Amino acid sequence: MWRGFSYLLKKDFKMMLSSKFFLLALCSVVLYSCYINYVYVNLDQDIYPVYLYDPNNTQHIVSEYVTKVDTRAALEEACADEYSVGVDFSTVTPEVYMLSSGTETTDYLRGIYAEKIVSSGVEDQAEIIGTNDKELKNRREITAEFLFFELSAVGFLGLAAMLFKEKQMGVIRVHGVLPVCKSAFILSKLCWILLSDVLFTILLTLINIGVENGISILPAVLIQAGILSLIMALAGFLCAVCLPDFKQFSLFYLIIAIFITTPVFLAGQTGIEWEWIVYHPMYHLFVGMKSAYFAAPAPAYPYYLICTGVIVLLFLFAHRTLTNEMAKEG
Repeated sequence: MWRGFSYLLKKDFKMMLSSKFFLLALCSVVLYSCYINYVYVNLDQDIYPVYLYDPNNTQHIVSEYVTKVDTRAALEEACADEYSVGVDFSTVTPEVYMLSSGTETTDYLRGIYAEKIVSSGVEDQAEIIGTNDKELKNRREITAEFLFFELSAVGFLGLAAMLFKEKQMGVIRVHGVLPVCKSAFILSKLCWILLSDVLFTILLTLINIGVENGISILPAVLIQAGILSLIMALAGFLCAVCLPDFKQFSLFYLIIAIFITTPVFLAGQTGIEWEWIVYHPMYHLFVGMKSAYFAAPAPAYPYYLICTGVIVLLFLFAHRTLTNEMAKEG
């Protein structure tokens, strides 16, 4: 039954080469790495700019990270970005002025930071965040996010695009009349997608986190990448078999990107607090990826059991759907 597996591997490898799948993945690594190393790490990372309105000059020790303004109006204008914090010493009781960022925790930290930096004349900003300095922390965070959304898209679209191409070439119809194991047909594609994602993960991590730091977190990162890759690839395979053409599939993926992926990005990147987000399945995969990059404690065993169960169920659904499709084609 499995004697044709090597044939399927060769066929799918040639298919991926002809579609330039590996080249596109390599280009993605280069583009992401260039952005991280030449743009993102050079962005102004100053935390919470502080503006001081002190018409009576009561504060003589002021940090270089505090900008003095001449009027209350200038203070309010500077804080209109919902990020900066103002401190008004024009009255007997100093007032912290800021517009809410939408997150209570962030607003509280902004206020405490502004009061501390003004009252104590701090000469520098905090550079150590846990075991990471600010740059390394930012590298870990942005690399985890890029990897998550890249695997979510490539795993889903890559395998589906290959399957639609095989449909057009009549490969499904041919295999419908040949004694080909349906499980081998699916596993062959999963092997190449998973291998591509593993190599992508290793390169992206080592290039942007550094070899020493990257090697220490790679085992945990690869586990999360493997789980995400298999889930998205199987979901893409299932949708590609069910939907008649790539146009409908593209529309379906757009809906998924808007209603499934976007909320996870907003919750993870902007700090928006949604109580319901904990019931979002992709959110837990996103948290698992970030935890791996920051060497945080691994998710509990139920997480891995649920992920394994989802992968098995998706495989069974894909197998049954493929069997029905081949029976129609045959």
